[in-house]
Amino acid sequence: MSTFKLTSLACLICASLTAHAKAPLEGEVELGVITTSGNTETTSLKGKVGITHDLENWKNQYQLDALYKKDEVEVNGTKVSQTTAQKVFVSGQGDYKLNAENAALFVYASYEDDKFSGFEYQSTVAVGYSDQLFSNEHSFLNYNIGPGYTFSKLEEGDKEESAVLRLAATYQYKLSDNARFSQKLSTEAALESGQNTRSKSETAVSANLMGNLSMKAAYTITHNSDVKVGKEKTDTTTSITVVYLF
Repeated sequence: MSTFKLTSLACLICASLTAHAKAPLEGEVELGVITTSGNTETTSLKGKVGITHDLENWKNQYQLDALYKKDEVEVNGTKVSQTTAQKVFVSGQGDYKLNAENAALFVYASYEDDKFSGFEYQSTVAVGYSDQLFSNEHSFLNYNIGPGYTFSKLEEGDKEESAVLRLAATYQYKLSDNARFSQKLSTEAALESGQNTRSKSETAVSANLMGNLSMKAAYTITHNSDVKVGKEKTDTTTSITVVYLF
């Protein structure tokens, strides 16, 4: 079975858990667009959709994250427009609740297509334990930990597979009635030397504008420990977006 089919199947398993459920969905839609013209012409588009479905025995989360950037560059003395960033990331996680608190067993799957990373695709499937380390009126910290497997394909066509340990955490702090700080961290640490370890970080501050609309400023870091020659190990993105909550 191909990596894409395997990942899609895992996501569909999570989705099927909610097929007949009547519980309402909660989530957010995030969109940011930046366009400049004149001496420098650029177009940037960032979009993100996150959905949470909280059921009696399951809590399911789905995410779609996309980034596109086009810049005007000079080639042999002539200015031409080139795509400089094009990335799509999708993931799904189903948490089977173990008690009335936050302890759960999870199954996770993701797929990423980043045209400028040196990989044709990167995919992960993992299972494990999730819980909440602490929670109060101002903040909370959730975490996941468990074994998994990654599948990737390089631009040259070579395929790689590796056992990993997936660690993920989400911290949120309420700055005021209308503002909050959040920090999300995840790593898929290779269990064999010489294999790629992929880590991600998102640091963000959001403030309510009106009703269900918020403004969000975020700094995102993606790091691959093993990349081909000529590619950077670390990619960063700074964004300001409008968020709609539902």
